[in-house]
Amino acid sequence: MISAIVNGPIFTGEELLNEHAVIIENGQIKELILQAQLSASITQRFDLQGNTLAPGFIDLQVNGGGGIMFNSAPSVETIRQMSAAHQQFGTTGFMPTLITDNYDAMKGAISAVEQAIEEGVPGVLGIHLEGPFLSEVKKGAHDASKFCAIDEQGFAIVTSMHTGKTLITIAPELTESDTITKLKAAGVIICAGHSNANYEQTITAIEAGLHGFTHLYNAMTPLLSREPGMVGAALSSNNTWFGIIADGFHMHPSAFKVAVNAKQRGGAILVTDAMATVGSEQDYFVLDNEVIKAVNGKCENAAGSLAGSALDMNTAVKNAALFAELDWQEAVRMATLYPAQALGLEQQIGLIKPGFNANFVALNTELDVQQVWTNGSTN
Repeated sequence: MISAIVNGPIFTGEELLNEHAVIIENGQIKELILQAQLSASITQRFDLQGNTLAPGFIDLQVNGGGGIMFNSAPSVETIRQMSAAHQQFGTTGFMPTLITDNYDAMKGAISAVEQAIEEGVPGVLGIHLEGPFLSEVKKGAHDASKFCAIDEQGFAIVTSMHTGKTLITIAPELTESDTITKLKAAGVIICAGHSNANYEQTITAIEAGLHGFTHLYNAMTPLLSREPGMVGAALSSNNTWFGIIADGFHMHPSAFKVAVNAKQRGGAILVTDAMATVGSEQDYFVLDNEVIKAVNGKCENAAGSLAGSALDMNTAVKNAALFAELDWQEAVRMATLYPAQALGLEQQIGLIKPGFNANFVALNTELDVQQVWTNGSTN
């Protein structure tokens, strides 16, 4: 079945087109043509009613949604529930994220993600393993009793997924450079986070194959004048990217602006670090037998530590434009093209371009989501 999306501006991720239509066939973008050239034989049409069509959002860090945490029940049904919860906010691609757990749980989560991809659960791109190879000094809300170094068994688990992308968060000061290099060679995307590494240790990890940084500023050594720390390494490196949480709680809006302005274009990527409350009326969830409450958009444990976020990707895009005084198109790129590039999927998703997956979001003038398409189907 061939269909068309008409009657609204189209932001391809590279340029803004007016009076054009997007032609969709078999879940992919067939072509972009002038609306006046649209064949009368294409009778299935969606009218944007003046709203702007943009690429669907991509989130590299989704811990939960729709009232459930991935850790609590790492299954295809959980992933399906998370997918549905985040789709309503424009997310058409995401990495289910397993917070620090034991090896058996990791194996189960990887199996669930592989099965979800095989069954065509909308938007599943792979898995993000946030731990257990982390530093107790910067543990945040993670269970430090489950932390460990990457041993032979851990390496085998992390490199075991046969379909989709694998992204891991590690503490580089606790990981041998050779291990990082071998992980990269195996196709694993390696990020630093929950780490007490200094600047030099971080640079050494980048040289060994470190790709990016998990939730910049949070749970990592700060930028100081004589000790740049991990934050300084993340901001100064031209060969890495960082995820950043634009909720106003994980950092001051001005700190967000400084980070985005300091990084090369394409290096700052919006992530939500979303927990179970996103897309749910539930205002609490359980993580490692601890109740975490979401109050006024902020997730905290009993000790007052941040524990993920209640952020959705649509709000992240709007906040990014506001906090960093960005053109809305650049804020959208931070949630589309740039995460696609980070995953090495920039030839499949992140742009509205012939041959790409038909993943879109329709935005009004306030950047609010009006409609979402995943593989050519509306939610």
